[in-house]
Amino acid sequence: MTSPETLAWHDANQRYLTAALGAVREALDRHAGQDDAATERPPRRESDAGMVEPPPALETLCAAFGLSAFERAVLLACAGVELDSTFAGRCAAAQGDARRTCPTFGLVLAALPEAHWSALSPASALRRWRLVEVGAGETLTTSPLRISERVLHYLTGVQHLDGSLEGFLAPVRLPVELPPSQRTHVERIVDLWSDDQIPSAIQLCGGEGSSREAVAAAACASLGLGLYAMRAEDIPAAPAEREALARLWEREAVLSRSALLLDHDRTEGAESIRGATAFAEETQGMIFVSARDPVRSSRRRFVRLDVRGPSAAEQRSLWRGVLGPSAGDLNGKLGEITAQFSLDPQTIRAAGAEALDALSRRPEGELGSFLWEACRSQARSRLDDLAQHIESAAAWEDLILPDLQKSVLREVLANVRQRARVYDAWGFAGKGSRGLGISALFVGSSGTGKTMAAEVLAGELHLDLYRIDLSQVVSKYIGETEKNLRRVFDAAEEGGAVLLFDEADALFGKRSEVKDSHDRYANIEVSYLLQRMESYRGLAILTTNMKGELDPAFLRRLRFIVRFPFPSTAGRARIWERIFPPETPTDGLDVRKLARLNVAGGNIRNIAVQAAFLAADEGGPVRMNHLLRAAYTECAKLERPLTEAEIGGWV
Repeated sequence: MTSPETLAWHDANQRYLTAALGAVREALDRHAGQDDAATERPPRRESDAGMVEPPPALETLCAAFGLSAFERAVLLACAGVELDSTFAGRCAAAQGDARRTCPTFGLVLAALPEAHWSALSPASALRRWRLVEVGAGETLTTSPLRISERVLHYLTGVQHLDGSLEGFLAPVRLPVELPPSQRTHVERIVDLWSDDQIPSAIQLCGGEGSSREAVAAAACASLGLGLYAMRAEDIPAAPAEREALARLWEREAVLSRSALLLDHDRTEGAESIRGATAFAEETQGMIFVSARDPVRSSRRRFVRLDVRGPSAAEQRSLWRGVLGPSAGDLNGKLGEITAQFSLDPQTIRAAGAEALDALSRRPEGELGSFLWEACRSQARSRLDDLAQHIESAAAWEDLILPDLQKSVLREVLANVRQRARVYDAWGFAGKGSRGLGISALFVGSSGTGKTMAAEVLAGELHLDLYRIDLSQVVSKYIGETEKNLRRVFDAAEEGGAVLLFDEADALFGKRSEVKDSHDRYANIEVSYLLQRMESYRGLAILTTNMKGELDPAFLRRLRFIVRFPFPSTAGRARIWERIFPPETPTDGLDVRKLARLNVAGGNIRNIAVQAAFLAADEGGPVRMNHLLRAAYTECAKLERPLTEAEIGGWV
């Protein structure tokens, strides 16, 4: 709803603009010789319109762009054609040509007072900021002039985003709440931009993009500014196009009193990064550069601020604010949630609303369980584009392992569940962040249950399991592998997901002797991984069937190493007993004979599935003859023969 003060300003602004247009109209009439009496009248004064405070849009614009009195009159002459139906005729009469209904530089130089030729140059305020646009003509002085539509609306008191920028900019909303650790950055930005005559560019680094955006929006609100976001990858690579975009934004920043947030999070490729950096260096005004890593500049002062997500204590406070009285029903669950999930305020609000909605629909449920699942759901989307999500369907009873290996796996669970107590309440985190990550290496040949064990752990922890696709992570280009891994780890940190690096020897191999730059950067990749594995707050699982290929320094930093042995005859019998779902019809299967087949659990599953297809195709239950045919197929794939000792007596 429009306030009375706003309505009063619009009325006064209209009167002031009308008076200003009247002065230009009189000057055109005098030049055309149509108003002899005008030479006898005192010049029209806009102050007669009675508007003093706040300043009218015309005067604000002239002050912001430093327009001279003549340039101001040129702008008004162009606006008059759009706002006053008589202006077109006056322009035609003043130029002696009924077809020339728009002002030209030739006309305004002759008709308006205090004229100067410099107003025509491309570097003048009128043309540099595209306040007026020069149309097609035989010469510069005879080309028609038109006022920019964005500027015309501004003069009348109407604010809207320039149409040329709509595909590049998106408004940023003010955050509902900021944690205290982020409010300190807001205060720092306000101090910097309040004092600087030429404002520094602010680099917001680290943390989540949403946290950096919230800090920027809160700082702008404190300064009475709006904020627009632009993706760095959308900036044109061609210098001329980039310069044109910069000028349009600078004009918009003045007209809308706004700052710009340049989002670097998805910028890839050296050319795109250089183009985005050049845009930030060349663009005047208040600008934020939001990126995980610092952006270096030699042509503009960049002030770096490292923005981190809310601490565990701040997250608990945010949760209590979102949940209200319901937070008292969690019985300590809130501590577990903040230990496992590292969420920003916006995500906390979304997850809290989702959990409360679920509770309202199912009052018999527990808020803590709904909240946990809501957190998983909110955090999951960031990883779905980076890794393969695996549904954790396996349970402890499906895992056929010796007691020693199962005992180690239970220790892994205990480490994940109790890390908040040990690290925070018992003070181990205060000794340093190194070595706080929980990582495990699963060693064993293919099919021995390594991935199934990861499923069991994720299921027990009620967390999502993601398999990292090494083909999407490892890059032949220097530095790209670290960037890809950083995206994976950063996304996983939010939800504390279980990360599964399959065939990890391909990624975590031994560091080689440095013979060239590629060796040096390959070693940097391993070193980076060692660092991230040590600090990752979730559970990271690596699997390999070639333990000897892993870097020894990496092995020292692993908290758990679990060896998955090839199953014994007794173990294979247990696998065969559980391999068929209860719904699968079987007839005459002899587990004792099947266990003689010397293959791993993964191969047993393949044989069982293939036998089921054979039986289904025949329209009967699974029998030993189906398993024998499937065994031949599987062993042919493994390039190994079947012996009589293994399959004797099957049929």
